[in-house]
Amino acid sequence: MRAGIRGSSFVVSQFRVGTQVARHRDELLGRKYNLVGQETVGVGGFAKALRTIPVALHIARTIVEEAPTAILLNFTNPAGLITQTIIQEVPELTTIGLCNVPWNTRIEIAEAMGVESSSVNFDYVGLNHLSWIRSVHIDGIDQSAAAIAAFRGLTIEKGKPGDSPAWTQRSIDLLDAIPNYYLLYYYAEKEWINYQSNNPTRASEVMKIEEILIEKFKDETLVTKPEELMQRGGAYYSDSAAELMADIHNNAGTTHIVNTLNNGAVPGFPDDAVMEIPAVITSAGAQSIKTTAMRGDIDALVRTVKDFELLTIDAAVNGDEESALRALITNPIGPDIADARALWTDLKKENAGMIGAFND
Repeated sequence: MRAGIRGSSFVVSQFRVGTQVARHRDELLGRKYNLVGQETVGVGGFAKALRTIPVALHIARTIVEEAPTAILLNFTNPAGLITQTIIQEVPELTTIGLCNVPWNTRIEIAEAMGVESSSVNFDYVGLNHLSWIRSVHIDGIDQSAAAIAAFRGLTIEKGKPGDSPAWTQRSIDLLDAIPNYYLLYYYAEKEWINYQSNNPTRASEVMKIEEILIEKFKDETLVTKPEELMQRGGAYYSDSAAELMADIHNNAGTTHIVNTLNNGAVPGFPDDAVMEIPAVITSAGAQSIKTTAMRGDIDALVRTVKDFELLTIDAAVNGDEESALRALITNPIGPDIADARALWTDLKKENAGMIGAFND
């Protein structure tokens, strides 16, 4: 790793500690306690963060030693929490967090509106996998009402029995915004719990897809992307990373939606909180763009999840078991306090040897 990092201008980080097998266990752990079982939110996101933080910090400190002027682009999930950890613990390293959701959403809205994605700009606010698009401008003209209506037109009136939870027209009317897909785990928690009780884990599905892909990639004559690659998820990661690196290199002054320090952009939220928000991109990195305060219901959920993130970071960095337990009960889709210690015991057992300070 050191040789690969040495002298770099950019380092792109995307890794999974424990492979899909650990993800599968995370999903099952949530199900055991009648909770959402998912890889980046709830108890699954908590477990993944504990496995990931020690490795992410090792990579970050290695970059400081081997390429001190490099910029780290972090894709590793949970991306906002990991970016917060690195910026907090290794402040001398310029770190920007990335997710493909804003990129994909821009493409979807552009297609719905019949315009080029390059013409679309958002008032986008929140955290990674916990965000809302409050307004949409196309070629500088406010088209928010039309964009929200177009998104509403892509939703359903009512889900069919057995379908995975999805946005409904009534839910979009209530939110009066375009929500991040992952918000369904918070707004439709019971539906997700019911759905997962009758369906396999996403990890088990991905493992099957990856087996097919590995076999196909053995074919040296293959020159097109296999259709299974889109089923795997993570579309447009490379596009978003390449464009961001190019704009940093060229000191472009363009706007990207990234995970970076708030620094006064969102009024009333801490400056040192990493948020997923629009930022101006220059050779120095990302500078958040000032916007308006979050609506009360959005603010409440964002603050609670950010508190969960900070407790998780404290637990992972300092080996603080009380912070770990408090993180679990703070998470809006975490366990009841009566179940927290039992879940924590199970989590440590399932992740033995992979959770840094908590390894026995």
